[in-house]
Amino acid sequence: MQTEKVIRRDLKYIMHTYNRSPLVLERGMGMTAYDAEGNAYLDFTSGIGVNSLGYCHPAWVAAVAEQAGRLQHTSNLYYTAPDAKLAKRLCRRTGMDQVFFGNSGAEANEGAIKCARKYSVTTFGPDRNKVLTLVNSFHGRTLATLTATGQDVFHRDFGPFPGNFAYVAANDFDALKAAADDTVCAVMMEMVQGEGGVVALDPDYVHQVESFCRERDILIVVDEVQTGVGRTGTFLACQHYGLKPDIVTLAKGLGGGLPIGAVLTTAKVGAAMGPGSHGSTFGGNPVVCAGACAVLDTMDDDFMKNVNDRAVQLRAGLAALPHVTAVTGLGLMVGVAFEEGIQAADVRTACEHAGLLVLTAKDRLRLLPPLILTEQDVTTALNILAGVLENA
Repeated sequence: MQTEKVIRRDLKYIMHTYNRSPLVLERGMGMTAYDAEGNAYLDFTSGIGVNSLGYCHPAWVAAVAEQAGRLQHTSNLYYTAPDAKLAKRLCRRTGMDQVFFGNSGAEANEGAIKCARKYSVTTFGPDRNKVLTLVNSFHGRTLATLTATGQDVFHRDFGPFPGNFAYVAANDFDALKAAADDTVCAVMMEMVQGEGGVVALDPDYVHQVESFCRERDILIVVDEVQTGVGRTGTFLACQHYGLKPDIVTLAKGLGGGLPIGAVLTTAKVGAAMGPGSHGSTFGGNPVVCAGACAVLDTMDDDFMKNVNDRAVQLRAGLAALPHVTAVTGLGLMVGVAFEEGIQAADVRTACEHAGLLVLTAKDRLRLLPPLILTEQDVTTALNILAGVLENA
């Protein structure tokens, strides 16, 4: 009755913008979520990449609880210690110079667009403000980030849209070069297109784009909302490519379960943003930043080695399963393509019934497990998937 009551109340009072599973999650610990009836689920979604340390990690819980008992919020008219500590740790981990904090990936990408345009307009004049993004990209659901998203399916019914965005095909350097006229201020891209099907960019393409943009002082904006904070086996996915962007955005796994967004910039970009040029009421919230500091402190060398080891184990195991034709993505950001006739949505539902939570992206299964997973967790997930696919 508890499940039925919660679902009935949700359907009555909450706007119907989500296609939810008929499952009420009540609590969690580590890799495991429990529903209202006490059934256990091995979670390979981590809240769509948010619960980087799994459910209720002791260090994260302690940091959040301690800060909540000391100071839960103050405006950005005053200084607090947690956001400055987090900013310093992020800059040291990424090689970037300055940070702006917000509350979500979309807000971070909005901030990145503003930073790119502010730098370019200040440096080159008001006509240099166009942002190029990639077809199949996803950057958020606010009007500007929705416009930046290179998928028509997300654009329906929400126009008119902000101007001066354009899309080019991923991994097609000639197309980008042709589109990069004198009005372009930035190229914005994901190293792995998550909502676009969990597809990684080609390294040669990324290097060509980097060289081209550097010659023209076109800013490189990398959306690491889903790929960042250890998800792909390095702290930033762009580190796999040897790329240092002008602007990086983070969110999701950075907060460990609380809402946060971050815009990281080089010194020259940050210098263009003066008082009043941007803001966020809840940005840099001390409780959220304390939790994020605990996330970063947990991600030491041994932690990252386990991420990479488990990624190798998971990818090899997936490739050996029946009906699997490709395993895509990077690290523990995994896409699984199936033979014709096998629907990812059906596999997802069957996995849920068998006690494994997974995601989909376009026609692929998508796995974003918490980064704390063990060898046994991977084995268990593979066994459940094997059983589902053998009966597909």
